[in-house]
Amino acid sequence: MTKDYYKILDISEFSTTEEIKTAYRHLARKWHPDVAGNSPDVIAKFKEINEAYEILSDKNRKADYDTAKRFYSYAANGSQSKKNHENHNNAENPNNKKNFSWEDLFGKKEKKPKAPQKGDDIFSDVEISVFEAVSGTSKIINMLQTNICPNCKGRKFVNGNKCPYCNGKGESSTYKRFNVKIPAGIKDKSKIRLAGEGEKGKNGGANGDLYLTIHIKEPVNYKTDGLNILKTIAVAPHEAILGGNISVPTLKGNVSLKLAPNTRSGQKIRLAGCGIEQNNKVGDMIVTVEIQIPKSLSEEEINLYKRLQELAGDNIRERIE
Repeated sequence: MTKDYYKILDISEFSTTEEIKTAYRHLARKWHPDVAGNSPDVIAKFKEINEAYEILSDKNRKADYDTAKRFYSYAANGSQSKKNHENHNNAENPNNKKNFSWEDLFGKKEKKPKAPQKGDDIFSDVEISVFEAVSGTSKIINMLQTNICPNCKGRKFVNGNKCPYCNGKGESSTYKRFNVKIPAGIKDKSKIRLAGEGEKGKNGGANGDLYLTIHIKEPVNYKTDGLNILKTIAVAPHEAILGGNISVPTLKGNVSLKLAPNTRSGQKIRLAGCGIEQNNKVGDMIVTVEIQIPKSLSEEEINLYKRLQELAGDNIRERIE
């Protein structure tokens, strides 16, 4: 074993992650070339400290290293018969290595480039109205994306100090703005995929994808029945009794609706061609009349209602049922 990384960082094999980090930061500051000088020995020492930290701060690499360390210890302190056997082999083949090293056991694996890894997919929701679903629309969304910190490359530390760019997280998050086109006729809970707009891939791997789930909501004060739009319109008592024209908002703008005299509450009126248009077909708007008393009445209006009460007499119930 050529290097004992625990001795390099002056820690024990059972040191915690925090103790490893503290020891590394202390030594990195002490042996940084800007502090200790720019001599070859200092640079080599600083490189050795960083190498030790890279191995021991990574759980998987530390486990590999500990395995190699124990294997070397076993090989170096094996039985006498094993030593004699090795000496015999060395005598016959003087080129045999006498010591195991980290590079012998794991060098090829460490030198081999890490396999590309695709970034994680991101999932989000987009809410649209039923009218937007029918005719199609565009939505602006802002998505929070997390990528490897461009400053420390995910290592969390720079020159022994916490990376100032990501605050030691090893990754940075930014918002990205998307203009998403939603096609006409889309169904509720359909998904739209934006390829490559997910989390950034690792080791040269492809980025993940962004998946948007579409939720179609009924608009306020409206309902739909196929291509027909259902809407309730409140009218005052005098409008229902006397009739007249009232303005009704539709997808094509305000339309004048003619109320016949003596219109009853609950009566339905069809506005042809004012519904949803799809595949060269268009529905209607079906208006349901609901007679409501205004929230506030003037004294004169109240007096008029009193006069109506007097005129109605006692048999009013017979005339409205």
